[in-house]
Amino acid sequence: MLRAQLLTSKAKISNVLYRGKQVASDAAYVTKRLLKSTGNAAWIAGTTFLILVVPLIIQMDREQQMNELELQQASLLGAPPVSPSK
Repeated sequence: MLRAQLLTSKAKISNVLYRGKQVASDAAYVTKRLLKSTGNAAWIAGTTFLILVVPLIIQMDREQQMNELELQQASLLGAPPVSPSK
């Protein structure tokens, strides 16, 4: 009878350990997939930023420089100073 209880006890512990390993494995898999998805999302966001936003920033800077140049040329030619539009 004692031997049967020991075997039952070991079987329960073995089942608990197996379930614990399975949960840990599942958690590792989910974490790995989450990190991969996060990396993909970061790559997409970065690429989109480079393709869409950086050229816009460059163009806005060029336009601002052109406006400042026009104001400077107008002041050199004696035109009344005009405040830059914002």
